[in-house]
Amino acid sequence: METMDGLEVHDCERCPALCESRSRIVNGVGPADADVLFVGEAPGANEDEQGEPFVGRSGDVLTETLREVGLDRETVRITNCVRCRPPDNRDPHAEELENCRPYLDREIDLVDPAVLVTLGKVPAEHLLGRSVAVTKEAGELTDVRIEGEPRRLLVCVHPAATLYDPSQKETFRSALESAAELVGGREKGSDGQSRLGEF
Repeated sequence: METMDGLEVHDCERCPALCESRSRIVNGVGPADADVLFVGEAPGANEDEQGEPFVGRSGDVLTETLREVGLDRETVRITNCVRCRPPDNRDPHAEELENCRPYLDREIDLVDPAVLVTLGKVPAEHLLGRSVAVTKEAGELTDVRIEGEPRRLLVCVHPAATLYDPSQKETFRSALESAAELVGGREKGSDGQSRLGEF
């Protein structure tokens, strides 16, 4: 029987295909009270191996761009719609997204971020409940209700898009800049003070 202990999911077997293809459940990382919560699609091979979302080349792009816009990867939270690697890195199926949705909703509720940033088409459409033209809508802020709570959601292209299409670099950076501006350019600690100090 699956359990969710705080922000961590353990022993979930809701999706047989994903149970077969994963080597572990990849939970979100980052502070439990982060102002910014990034939501990706699903773990890939690197994430499955290391047990952390957005590692490898796309993770490097995310980390570097966060730094450029004044945010530190250690102060944001990063998670995925689906916590187990789909076979051959395919998109998660609708049923798999729905099976994992209660975990994502609970994570959003517990973290209570100032802004949700969706990385790519799948998480944007999953959380907005509609078709999304990610490249056109990147950087747009939308008010959405999740489990009855009002949330601010910022659409963003996936960092991997910048690797395949260099013209997406500015689109990606601009959306992250918008997220940084929404939280004052830096994350706050529990005392309300910036963790970045004078950097």
